[in-house]
Amino acid sequence: MEAQTAIKVVALCGSLRKGSYNRGLLRSAMEISKSIKGMEIEYVDISPLPFLNTDLEVDGTYPPVVEAFRQKILTADSVLFGSPEYNYSVTGPLKNAIDWASRPPNLWADKTAAILSAGGGFGGGRSQYHLRQIGVYLDLHFINKPEFFLNAFQSPAKFDSDGNLIDAATKERIKAVLLSLHAFTLRLQGKCEE
Repeated sequence: MEAQTAIKVVALCGSLRKGSYNRGLLRSAMEISKSIKGMEIEYVDISPLPFLNTDLEVDGTYPPVVEAFRQKILTADSVLFGSPEYNYSVTGPLKNAIDWASRPPNLWADKTAAILSAGGGFGGGRSQYHLRQIGVYLDLHFINKPEFFLNAFQSPAKFDSDGNLIDAATKERIKAVLLSLHAFTLRLQGKCEE
């Protein structure tokens, strides 16, 4: 019987702000994932990526920072997005990262994904729907349930002053998303849990 390798998940945050609540959700997810057998989450910083410019593609290669980012996406089984909502959509930095990894060959194809969003009002929900639309073209397979939207400004407080998640109920919701992502990834890879 083969030993099961851990599912490799890359975590990408659409906000570049140091105290971002969405980054706080991803930090919490990384901590929670340590309690889930067979799942490893690595945070990948998208802030160093230059704006997409095909003039930077030379002889089928990309700038070193882009090549390193693309390698992280290539070797991942799954993607966990922390996606705030800007103007009813995904953020510019996140769209830029998505575009770099979609340049030939499209590295998003056949990967599983989940989205965590925090913000006001609808908690980033509209950005999630737009991200899912983008994913259709990229052949990126999002879990359907549970969806995760968090109004970060409702009582009780969800985050501390550094953007760290402190709400236990929210952490349980994140765990449910991670468990669903884990099971979905195994199912799409043709593996089953024992």
